[in-house]
Amino acid sequence: MKVVYRGLAVAAVVLGALAWLVPSLGQGAPEEGSARPVAAPSAVPSSSGSAVPSVEPSVAAGASPPPSASPTPGARPAPTKGARLAPGYTAMEALQADPRVPGLPERLPLKAAARLKVPSVKDSRSGLLLPRLGRPWSRYGSGPFETRQVIRGTKAMFVTAPVPIEPQREIRDTALLTARWTLNHHPKGARIRWVASQRVSKGWLLVYRVVYGRRSSLAAVAVVDGGGAKPGMAFVTVPDSRKSQWRHVARIAGAVRAIGSK
Repeated sequence: MKVVYRGLAVAAVVLGALAWLVPSLGQGAPEEGSARPVAAPSAVPSSSGSAVPSVEPSVAAGASPPPSASPTPGARPAPTKGARLAPGYTAMEALQADPRVPGLPERLPLKAAARLKVPSVKDSRSGLLLPRLGRPWSRYGSGPFETRQVIRGTKAMFVTAPVPIEPQREIRDTALLTARWTLNHHPKGARIRWVASQRVSKGWLLVYRVVYGRRSSLAAVAVVDGGGAKPGMAFVTVPDSRKSQWRHVARIAGAVRAIGSK
């Protein structure tokens, strides 16, 4: 009998253990076909120990993105004379930084002068009609210009051609860049001193002294729209060795006009 009771006691212990174990196993595995929730992305602890998202929240569909923190850059300030220019500078910025060319006053009118009444020369490529000058001037070839008149034995010359620079939106700016270019035809170290600046028919006229050391020349540039791909340029310069001709410089350049204009 003792053996029977011991067997019944062992059986009761085994049945109790199974009754506790079976429910636990049922909870450990999901039923077939049931969906398990997706775990949220892990958080990265900040230096203070609090959790912050590992990525920035995206902008909702149709919503405007947040404004940029950096301000929108404005227009570049005009360079000062002698300043070193950054890559990508424009022709006008180069002019503004050139110490050889001072700023041009807004108003610098030319004194009234009688108009030249002389036979005219036609420069079809530049679209210009210009005066044929009398003695001491004479025609002397042309290259690299379209027309050229000179005072022999001096550096004095009166030439025409399409402007040798890239035209600007304003004819006045084109004339300024052309005047700067004419320094290539004066001694090294030459600087400009403005004498007059005014609008002419279909263009702009500039008169200026070119100073180099103790010497100087009087020069003028007329830039006129002659209807071509580029405006026409008339450039006259006379050195101080022929000062008697200085009174004609502005009149010569001022007499240039577009072909067909009155």
